[in-house]
Amino acid sequence: MIIICEFKKIAALPKPVQILFINLSTMLRQFLNVTRFGLGQKTRAHISFFSTSANSVYEKIAFIGAGKMAQALMHPLIEQQVQPAEKITVYDVSNSTMKKISEQYDGKINTSESIPHALQDADLIILAVKPQNVCKVYEEMRKADISINSTLLSVIAGKPISSFTNGTGMAKIARSMPNTPAIIGQGLTVWCSTPNIESEEKERIEKILNSFGKSIFVEDESYIDMSTAISGSGPAYIFLLMEAMIDAAVHMGFSRETATTLVHHTILGSTMYAMESKEHPAVLRNSVTSPAGTTASAIYELENGKFRTVIKDAIWACYRRSLEMGGSDSNVGPGRVSFPPPLATSSTTVSHHPVEAPHGEMIENGSADKKQ
Repeated sequence: MIIICEFKKIAALPKPVQILFINLSTMLRQFLNVTRFGLGQKTRAHISFFSTSANSVYEKIAFIGAGKMAQALMHPLIEQQVQPAEKITVYDVSNSTMKKISEQYDGKINTSESIPHALQDADLIILAVKPQNVCKVYEEMRKADISINSTLLSVIAGKPISSFTNGTGMAKIARSMPNTPAIIGQGLTVWCSTPNIESEEKERIEKILNSFGKSIFVEDESYIDMSTAISGSGPAYIFLLMEAMIDAAVHMGFSRETATTLVHHTILGSTMYAMESKEHPAVLRNSVTSPAGTTASAIYELENGKFRTVIKDAIWACYRRSLEMGGSDSNVGPGRVSFPPPLATSSTTVSHHPVEAPHGEMIENGSADKKQ
């Protein structure tokens, strides 16, 4: 059974009708995708829809930079019909990269020969270049005719909002820190914005960020550098743990394929179990640690090797580096002070983290401007 639905003139319909049609068509597609598995291998359902303005969050989104992170953002935007490919423009220094992206989406994505050309009439500018290249990008952006109503969304590590306002002259800035699992739609993005971005547009930005995973809005920008050290660089810590566990399993005698499967599913299952049980990790760890047992022996070695301390030090090092990249004081963390210590006679307690705690609250997947 092949079902093909093509509607080329949806845009001519009244907007309420467009929205109703798209909602119904999405439900139909989901129904077919679910039920086709029970209809045999020969049955396939294919539904093709043409882009309309009803499922477009912005009239034009311009990507500056088309590396892995930018591509991780593009795919779900198009796949989930958040933004049609025809309303996305890409610029990258690599012509071969732009050509590859254009071919991947059947030539529907627009490519530009320059940054000013890409930014022409763009409502949302997604900046996805390497931190060391932002100054050159700023120069090119200042040559562009950018609308005063345009918004810049950064996915660059370490660069504060002030860098973008000073470098580009734009007033509406959203700074975000996604991570690499966004490539498979399982990313975690922490983001903030300038106060002049209205709640309606925050919801649109949130819709974009949620298309490739989960997003958390924070009112205080300080949380972005902190989240860089936890969720932004966090996947690398997990991959290193995976690597060590796989190598140990191979050393014991497992094939690398089997070792990889064992480790992958152990970490995946443990994460899902922790999320569903909502128990404190210490409780879950104790539940699998019998007195004088095998797990207890392993935990003893980890604790004796200062496993916790090494992890914490790594996270603090990442946080400090993020602050340095943004030109902020990085002399923070355990054992570091950025001010003279008090006299010995003083009863004042010296904090190991002599920076002001961020103000505001984290907000998860709700309205971006609501507090919990």
